[in-house]
Amino acid sequence: MSPETAILVAISLPLAGALAIALSGRIHPNLREGVTLATAAALIWVVWGLLPTLMAGGRPAVEVSQIMPGLTIAFRVEPLGMLFAALASGLWLINSIYSIGYMRGNAEKNQTRFYVCFALSLAATMGVAFSGNLLTLFLFYELLTLSTYPLVAHKGDEATVRSARVYLGILLSTSIGLFLPAIIWTYMVAGTGDFVLGGILSGKLAGPEVGLLLGLFVYGIGKAAVMPAHRWLPAAMVAPTPVSALLHAVAVVKTGVFAITKIIVYIFGVDFLFATPSSGWLLYVAAFTIIVASLVALRQTNIKRLLAYSTIAQLSYVVMAAAILKPLAEVGAAIHMVAHAFGKITLFFAAGAIYVASKKTEIYQLRGIGRRMPWTMAAFTIGALSMIGVPPTAGFVSKWYILAGAFEAENLVAVFTIIASTVLNAAYFLPILYMAWFEREEPGGKEHGEAPFAAVLALCITALLTLGFFLFNGPVIELESQVVRGLT
Repeated sequence: MSPETAILVAISLPLAGALAIALSGRIHPNLREGVTLATAAALIWVVWGLLPTLMAGGRPAVEVSQIMPGLTIAFRVEPLGMLFAALASGLWLINSIYSIGYMRGNAEKNQTRFYVCFALSLAATMGVAFSGNLLTLFLFYELLTLSTYPLVAHKGDEATVRSARVYLGILLSTSIGLFLPAIIWTYMVAGTGDFVLGGILSGKLAGPEVGLLLGLFVYGIGKAAVMPAHRWLPAAMVAPTPVSALLHAVAVVKTGVFAITKIIVYIFGVDFLFATPSSGWLLYVAAFTIIVASLVALRQTNIKRLLAYSTIAQLSYVVMAAAILKPLAEVGAAIHMVAHAFGKITLFFAAGAIYVASKKTEIYQLRGIGRRMPWTMAAFTIGALSMIGVPPTAGFVSKWYILAGAFEAENLVAVFTIIASTVLNAAYFLPILYMAWFEREEPGGKEHGEAPFAAVLALCITALLTLGFFLFNGPVIELESQVVRGLT
């Protein structure tokens, strides 16, 4: 299979899988779930098969359709997109294993629809990852919003549907009202929307206009959850835990910060932004989001809402790192996407396993649960330590690179933000760990053990990945260094 064909297969395979899942769901649940796992495994094979070509310096590209001169649906493999696609495809398989245990253990309704929409969302994610221009990015960004709406509204009760409408309303209004005008403006001034290393706007835009266009992109990409465009993420916590994992770790919020990073690198250009003072506000907004979201997380009593605000803070690290505009920080932004994905999906898997086994959703209910669910809480502990940035977890590596980039830029705001947010992370995660491991369980609680095997297996795998990335992060650093070498 040629690399160009592989790009198209990576996008179309989940679509074909969605159809096969829908058909097999009419026959037997085991067949439906087997098709899901087979599709996810095949996607890994296709996507990861592009890595040797990319590492050898190849940049395969394919144009699918020309709408009019200068407006094309086109795909291209480059290091940032390759990292995102490899991460999302790998986590889809693990999430599918977890979903089998969670959905069956919790006796969820409409499971076929759930697996179909999950596959559709992965197709949209692959389109975003391999997008070759702004138009293609926008189209698949919108498809991701639409395909995840039924997942957020899965439970179907009035409160869930209301929250899902908040999710849909914010993401569609920001993308149509801000993201689309930013794309049109870019095409008007640059004559193209192609992603080009070094950017396409140098010499074509200057002064306050640069900061304004950057603002349209940042807030138009509402999936990044940069404050104040963040309300959709806590609202979406009404969804089943596998969907929360999709939103936070696999696709949705990652799509937001990935898109912003890609636009900074390939549309504006790092050197151009560095020389334009009007773009400096982005770092301060990201820092504000990190600190405020961490403070809000401190006040949460519900496990998933705490994790939601943690995600808002953690993924603004990626935005802040990209806004530092230094090579080490740019590498740190990419590494943090991976580190956060491994750690946060572990935390959500653990929260979901606790709910399936014990129906506990509040933090105070976790007293002594480490004795009943040692595997789950061990994984939760690893994920929490990674969010704080404690070695030997993945979070330490990414924070190290971002902090090094901040020192390289002599940016004290970024340095302070990283240190302060690390303290805040410890303040809301460590009491949970102490409560779970060292306090006594409240009397009269439900007798329970671990969640179903598939769920526990998945969370143990992601916990091991969180630890393993501390030692084996070289390929990711080498991959993203290809971008950095092009910037220096």
